[in-house]
Amino acid sequence: MGVVLGLVADVSYDLRRLHGLWMAIAFPQLRETHPVVTRWTPTTTGERALYTIWSALGSIGLFVGYPLAVLGFLTRFQVRRFDRTATRLGAVGTVLLAIVVWGALTALARIRFSPEGFLAVAAAGTVAVVSTVLALLFRALGGRVTTVVVAYPFAVVAVFLPPVVAALYSPTLASVVFPRSETLAVWLLDTLLTYRGLNTLLRQRFELVGFAHVGMWGGLAVPVGWTLGVLVTLANLVRPSDEDEAETEG
Repeated sequence: MGVVLGLVADVSYDLRRLHGLWMAIAFPQLRETHPVVTRWTPTTTGERALYTIWSALGSIGLFVGYPLAVLGFLTRFQVRRFDRTATRLGAVGTVLLAIVVWGALTALARIRFSPEGFLAVAAAGTVAVVSTVLALLFRALGGRVTTVVVAYPFAVVAVFLPPVVAALYSPTLASVVFPRSETLAVWLLDTLLTYRGLNTLLRQRFELVGFAHVGMWGGLAVPVGWTLGVLVTLANLVRPSDEDEAETEG
């Protein structure tokens, strides 16, 4: 019971804080940096109308956005784990780990797959290692925008590309990767890609078999990376972690 009450209290605090930040955009008088005027209320008819409309828009935005922030908390938790591992290993250690992991997959492909499969996995592993280097590089450049727009997509490529390529030549991996890829593709076509019949055009021109799976995940790397980055950024806005607060103070 105490856990539930604590969760309700945390959610209530988040919603009040975010709604207050939203209101302060249109009404600077409400900003917490001016405690003397925090009790300001609209007086004229125009101010009251704008206040009500702006407040309602903020409430609607929270109704849609706060669940995304909760998803962002979960995403941030996983991202932090990768970040801490990368920090402990350092940039060189992280790259070496990527080389060891995907090198081992390539060595296994040399034993288990055809020469064509071995070359495909080796190429995918090479791309993954290069993507790891680029993700670390752009993250080191600093700035939330650079990290979200560039580093996250490269990180997605580094993690997902080699297994997807290996699945083309491994029945065991294929039984795991391909059904999930097809389920995701169907969901995307039936929801996000229905605009002006884009889903119908894609279904007519492309068939999700063979290397089309690689093309699909390569194309998804950018929006998936952006989505992860935006979710983490939203979570940081709603409830900054100790690391975020330290970065802000620095």
